[in-house]
Amino acid sequence: MKILKSSLGQALLALACGAFLMAESAHAQMTSSNKTTRIIVAFPPGGPVDFVARTLSEQLSKELGHQVIVENKAGANGAIAAEFVSRSVPDASVLWLTSVGAVAINPALYDKLPYDPVRDLTPVSLVVNNVEMFVVASNAPYNTGAEFVAAARKTLQDKASPLTMASSGTGSVPHLAMELLNDAAKLNLVHVPYKGAAPAITDVIAGHVNGFFGDIPGLVGHIKGGKLKAIGIAAPKRHPLFPDVKTFTEMGVAGVDSDNWYALFAAKATSAADIERVNAAVRRTLNTEAVKTKLLQSGAEPAPSSAAELSKLLPSVPAKWMRVVKSKNMKPD
Repeated sequence: MKILKSSLGQALLALACGAFLMAESAHAQMTSSNKTTRIIVAFPPGGPVDFVARTLSEQLSKELGHQVIVENKAGANGAIAAEFVSRSVPDASVLWLTSVGAVAINPALYDKLPYDPVRDLTPVSLVVNNVEMFVVASNAPYNTGAEFVAAARKTLQDKASPLTMASSGTGSVPHLAMELLNDAAKLNLVHVPYKGAAPAITDVIAGHVNGFFGDIPGLVGHIKGGKLKAIGIAAPKRHPLFPDVKTFTEMGVAGVDSDNWYALFAAKATSAADIERVNAAVRRTLNTEAVKTKLLQSGAEPAPSSAAELSKLLPSVPAKWMRVVKSKNMKPD
């Protein structure tokens, strides 16, 4: 009889434990499904960073087990978005997807920033690497970067109005690439800053500005659609999507070499467990065949990393651009 009662008690206990664990699991799933992760993009919709964010969001939502939405907070070369994320709840529910500029260039550009990239933000993962493509309107009279350089030099000789170059903002990588070209070819190209790549590209297509250096994901559709011509690349080697487009070094203009990685950051006090959880989800997302293919077809190179690897990368970047920012006496818009 005692054995029967003991067995019955153990069975009831097992059932109770099972029910408790199922309830806990259901609660966890419900809690997860009720959460939302927000990816804050520092530039307007339609630009390359926005494209990468939206390419990630659907699969990242599956990996995290809850909704992931993209929000655009443009302005000040990413400073507005960075400050917003730095003041968010430190639980990795608000992530900042940014290009290198707001993390590595803004500290050189601004005397005072409302955020400190090291003090106020926590690295999560690299996302993609990009190189800068030089484009002009499809009906522009230049078919190569060398022809554009020759035309720009002629304006100097003739004392005519200089050619103009759009950028996604003062101190942005497109702006710095333009200044590298100015120095390397001894030109006087005039900088025309915009609040993001999308409006800059629109004005290049319309012929209001003569040229633009941009990340390939924001340009590839316009190039394939016949609205823009790719006439040069600011990289050590040609890009696989555009094997006929020469590097500036190949065209006799050495020193025009620019890259623009994108990475995810969270608020500083975010726990190591939350960072690792999101990092793992980002890695799985970037290794998903559909996501990887879409990024590669856009011209971006998927580049998942650990949080520690991204953290180690940051100090090496500012020195690269500090010289350009200071030598040109760049000031924010």
